[in-house]
Amino acid sequence: MISFSNVENDFNLKNKLKVRSWVRSILEQEGKRFGDISYVFCTDEYLLKMNIEYLKHDTLTDIITFDYSEQGKLAGDIFISIERVIENAKSFSVSVDEELGRVLAHGVLHLSGYKDKKAEDKKLMRTKEDFYLKSFPNL
Repeated sequence: MISFSNVENDFNLKNKLKVRSWVRSILEQEGKRFGDISYVFCTDEYLLKMNIEYLKHDTLTDIITFDYSEQGKLAGDIFISIERVIENAKSFSVSVDEELGRVLAHGVLHLSGYKDKKAEDKKLMRTKEDFYLKSFPNL
Protein backbone atom coordinates (compact mmCIF):
# COMPACT_ATOMS: atom_id res chain seq x y z
CA MET A 1 0.00 0.00 0.00
CA ILE A 2 1.21 3.50 -0.78
CA SER A 3 0.01 6.11 1.70
CA PHE A 4 0.37 9.85 2.23
CA SER A 5 0.26 11.78 5.50
CA ASN A 6 1.39 15.03 7.09
CA VAL A 7 3.36 15.99 10.18
CA GLU A 8 3.44 19.54 11.53
CA ASN A 9 1.95 21.12 8.40
CA ASP A 10 -1.28 21.31 6.45
CA PHE A 11 0.01 20.34 3.00
CA ASN A 12 -2.65 18.58 0.96
CA LEU A 13 -1.43 16.39 -1.90
CA LYS A 14 -3.83 16.77 -4.80
CA ASN A 15 -4.83 13.77 -6.93
CA LYS A 16 -3.64 11.17 -4.43
CA LEU A 17 -5.07 8.33 -6.51
CA LYS A 18 -3.16 9.42 -9.62
CA VAL A 19 0.06 9.92 -7.67
CA ARG A 20 -0.34 6.53 -5.98
CA SER A 21 -0.85 4.91 -9.40
CA TRP A 22 2.20 6.75 -10.78
CA VAL A 23 4.42 5.58 -7.90
CA ARG A 24 3.13 2.04 -8.39
CA SER A 25 4.02 2.26 -12.10
CA ILE A 26 7.58 3.33 -11.24
CA LEU A 27 7.99 0.30 -9.02
CA GLU A 28 6.47 -2.00 -11.63
CA GLN A 29 8.77 -0.63 -14.36
CA GLU A 30 11.71 -1.18 -12.02
CA GLY A 31 10.53 -4.78 -11.57
CA LYS A 32 9.95 -4.35 -7.83
CA ARG A 33 7.42 -5.91 -5.52
CA PHE A 34 6.28 -3.65 -2.73
CA GLY A 35 4.48 -3.66 0.56
CA ASP A 36 3.84 -0.58 2.65
CA ILE A 37 5.40 2.66 1.44
CA SER A 38 4.49 5.77 3.37
CA TYR A 39 5.15 9.33 2.22
CA VAL A 40 5.15 11.83 5.08
CA PHE A 41 5.04 15.53 4.20
CA CYS A 42 6.64 17.67 6.88
CA THR A 43 8.40 20.95 7.66
CA ASP A 44 12.07 21.87 7.33
CA GLU A 45 12.37 21.93 11.12
CA TYR A 46 10.90 18.44 11.51
CA LEU A 47 13.14 16.95 8.81
CA LEU A 48 16.22 18.75 10.17
CA LYS A 49 15.62 17.15 13.58
CA MET A 50 15.37 13.73 11.91
CA ASN A 51 18.50 14.41 9.84
CA ILE A 52 20.46 15.25 12.99
CA GLU A 53 19.06 12.41 15.08
CA TYR A 54 19.21 9.55 12.61
CA LEU A 55 21.86 10.54 10.07
CA LYS A 56 24.04 12.88 12.17
CA HIS A 57 23.77 15.58 9.46
CA ASP A 58 23.11 19.12 10.69
CA THR A 59 21.77 20.39 7.36
CA LEU A 60 18.44 21.00 5.71
CA THR A 61 17.35 18.38 3.21
CA ASP A 62 14.31 17.80 1.04
CA ILE A 63 13.96 14.06 1.64
CA ILE A 64 14.98 11.26 3.96
CA THR A 65 14.13 7.67 3.08
CA PHE A 66 14.00 4.91 5.69
CA ASP A 67 14.17 1.50 4.03
CA TYR A 68 12.35 -1.39 5.74
CA SER A 69 12.41 -3.75 2.75
CA GLU A 70 12.54 -7.47 3.43
CA GLN A 71 12.73 -10.57 1.28
CA GLY A 72 12.63 -8.66 -2.00
CA LYS A 73 9.55 -6.67 -1.04
CA LEU A 74 10.07 -2.90 -0.86
CA ALA A 75 8.80 -1.01 2.16
CA GLY A 76 9.73 2.23 3.83
CA ASP A 77 8.94 5.67 5.12
CA ILE A 78 9.79 8.64 2.90
CA PHE A 79 9.83 12.01 4.66
CA ILE A 80 9.62 15.09 2.45
CA SER A 81 10.01 18.72 3.51
CA ILE A 82 7.45 20.70 1.57
CA GLU A 83 9.33 23.91 2.42
CA ARG A 84 12.49 22.51 0.76
CA VAL A 85 10.49 21.38 -2.28
CA ILE A 86 9.13 24.91 -2.70
CA GLU A 87 12.57 26.52 -2.24
CA ASN A 88 14.23 24.04 -4.60
CA ALA A 89 11.56 24.66 -7.24
CA LYS A 90 12.44 28.35 -7.12
CA SER A 91 16.19 27.65 -7.20
CA PHE A 92 15.89 25.29 -10.18
CA SER A 93 13.26 27.41 -11.98
CA VAL A 94 10.72 24.59 -12.16
CA SER A 95 7.16 24.31 -10.91
CA VAL A 96 6.51 23.11 -7.37
CA ASP A 97 4.59 20.16 -8.85
CA GLU A 98 7.58 19.13 -10.96
CA GLU A 99 9.95 19.36 -8.01
CA LEU A 100 7.50 17.42 -5.85
CA GLY A 101 7.30 14.72 -8.51
CA ARG A 102 11.09 14.52 -8.66
CA VAL A 103 11.32 14.05 -4.89
CA LEU A 104 8.49 11.50 -4.82
CA ALA A 105 10.30 9.47 -7.49
CA HIS A 106 13.64 9.96 -5.73
CA GLY A 107 12.33 8.27 -2.59
CA VAL A 108 11.07 5.12 -4.28
CA LEU A 109 14.20 4.97 -6.42
CA HIS A 110 16.22 4.88 -3.19
CA LEU A 111 14.01 2.03 -1.97
CA SER A 112 14.62 0.33 -5.34
CA GLY A 113 18.37 0.35 -4.66
CA TYR A 114 19.57 3.49 -6.40
CA LYS A 115 22.18 5.61 -4.63
CA ASP A 116 23.21 9.23 -5.03
CA LYS A 117 26.46 9.78 -3.14
CA LYS A 118 28.92 9.28 -6.01
CA ALA A 119 28.83 11.39 -9.20
CA GLU A 120 27.97 8.45 -11.46
CA ASP A 121 25.21 7.32 -9.06
CA LYS A 122 23.76 10.85 -8.97
CA LYS A 123 23.75 10.95 -12.77
CA LEU A 124 21.86 7.64 -13.00
CA MET A 125 19.40 8.76 -10.30
CA ARG A 126 18.73 12.03 -12.16
CA THR A 127 18.24 10.14 -15.44
CA LYS A 128 15.69 7.85 -13.77
CA GLU A 129 13.90 10.81 -12.16
CA ASP A 130 13.72 12.62 -15.50
CA PHE A 131 12.36 9.50 -17.21
CA TYR A 132 9.60 8.97 -14.64
CA LEU A 133 8.74 12.67 -14.42
CA LYS A 134 7.57 12.50 -18.03
CA SER A 135 4.54 10.54 -16.82
CA PHE A 136 3.93 12.45 -13.57
CA PRO A 137 0.21 13.30 -13.31
CA ASN A 138 -1.02 16.88 -13.48
CA LEU A 139 -1.74 18.09 -9.99
